[in-house]
Amino acid sequence: MLHESTDGTQGPGGDELTVPMAWLYAEYIADELLRTGDLMPPTSFEYRAGRDALALTIFLSDTRGELSCIRVVSQLETWLSLTAHDEPWQEWVRERMDGVTADALAARGPAPDLVLAEAAWRWLEETELLAPDLDAVPGGGSAFGEDDGPKVWTPAWRLGLPLGHLAIQLF
Repeated sequence: MLHESTDGTQGPGGDELTVPMAWLYAEYIADELLRTGDLMPPTSFEYRAGRDALALTIFLSDTRGELSCIRVVSQLETWLSLTAHDEPWQEWVRERMDGVTADALAARGPAPDLVLAEAAWRWLEETELLAPDLDAVPGGGSAFGEDDGPKVWTPAWRLGLPLGHLAIQLF
């Protein structure tokens, strides 16, 4: 099954309009996993970071082009292992993005899924969110409330990845 839908629509110059179905499906799965986990409000930047990290994981782990045919439950273990704390997720994403980009260039066709995946990856890398400093020494100062502890600016993917991993576990 193809990931794009042309629906008989012609774009300017006779080019067919393609719909990024693989990316949209990956984003939908990620959104459902996060909403089911009820970890944070869907309007927060943290939620977006988790959704984008999960969507990238789902999209890039589809090496055989069968994303729209998969059963989510059959892939949970794969996604869980890819998002685990001790895995080099950032390097894996870069390698897979390079591979998907090379495939798109070789096909010389439109790659709307790749455009959206690249935008999500760029946002995850370039955006920093203020998050609790998990490396802070406990008891190193006065007693802090939950919101008063030490915070640090961190790339969005570093916050989104563990949230996505937890959402998969809670599913």
